[in-house]
Amino acid sequence: MDRRTLLRSAVVGAGSVAFGFTMTRESLAYPAQTGPSPYGALQAADANGIMLPTGFTSRVIARSTQPVSGTSHIWHSAPDGGACFADGTGWIYVSNAELGSGAGGVSAIKFSSTGAITAAYPILSGTNRNCAGGATPWNTWLSCEETSRGFVYETDPYGVNAAVRRDTMGRFKHEAAACDPDRQVIYLTEDEGDGAFYRFIPTTWGDLSSGTLQVLTESNGVLSWADVPDPDGQPKATRQQVPGTKRFDGGEGCHYKSGTCFFTTKGDNRVWAYNAVNNTLAIAYDDDLTSNAPLTGVDNITGATVGDLYVAEDGGNMEICIITPDDIVAPFLRITGQSSSEICGPAFNPAGNRLYFSSQRGTSGSSSGGITYEVTGPFRTAL
Repeated sequence: MDRRTLLRSAVVGAGSVAFGFTMTRESLAYPAQTGPSPYGALQAADANGIMLPTGFTSRVIARSTQPVSGTSHIWHSAPDGGACFADGTGWIYVSNAELGSGAGGVSAIKFSSTGAITAAYPILSGTNRNCAGGATPWNTWLSCEETSRGFVYETDPYGVNAAVRRDTMGRFKHEAAACDPDRQVIYLTEDEGDGAFYRFIPTTWGDLSSGTLQVLTESNGVLSWADVPDPDGQPKATRQQVPGTKRFDGGEGCHYKSGTCFFTTKGDNRVWAYNAVNNTLAIAYDDDLTSNAPLTGVDNITGATVGDLYVAEDGGNMEICIITPDDIVAPFLRITGQSSSEICGPAFNPAGNRLYFSSQRGTSGSSSGGITYEVTGPFRTAL
């Protein structure tokens, strides 16, 4: 029996992973299968080298090492994870810089209600390899360091308050974070081949200065959460401290929606769905379980209010793919001529009609060649 057949049998047969990723029905077609995009086929590349469905357009909003249009702020190299925040009638897009040697950090671009750029500025500096992160319900951005014993920094997208290092959220090779306001916890992924999946429970919701770090464990098919004895990760790494820790092959993006935390693992090209209501884990997508799989190099993930997931590729053929609530996976866009790059930081503006993302190394293949884009068009608001 080959790996694909073996995995498909395991998914259908195992009670903990037999549910569709919507968690509202059982579905033997699950994990997501290749099918037609709700937006139709990709059209020829536009002037920016991006293939989009009919009705969608792209624009470049920033280039690494160059001033953001209309501002004096130099856009950072190696743009990575990002998120959008409401700002009056406009919004703000924040973006990490995945640079080492203290050159990492976060920058922000402010937009008016019409989408015009009105300002750009730094909100964190002097850190290392700020990869992904997550937005909080109280409008801060958690920027995660993807280094051994890396930190999480809580930053202010509006540029008013100084960034704060949140030591109690643990020191490990952080990737992404997703807030669950229903259980008042924050899920965290770890970019290690034998990485763990964590949650942080603040002592007071909305205040990350204290709390408890836990790790997901599994025993005889039953999932549990256990306290990490030493979140500082020294001398023993956090992922090695608790017996029975559930292992994940290279944790990447993380997104919470309606009781489910979706997260990706790059080592096996999977999208996972942790159902926090029932405490179960499912495979929402696996390229080994999908015929003619369009999505490889799974990385950052975000979601639209309608329930669609958008998953960016690190490598692959430089696509952002959509996974619909009816378990269809299909390309939404493709960046051409940038095969030595990766797509990072997908995020929708508050209205859900503009999608932001970056090509980390652009056409040059180097971190100084990063390009940050905006796509507008008829994103669906109802199924």
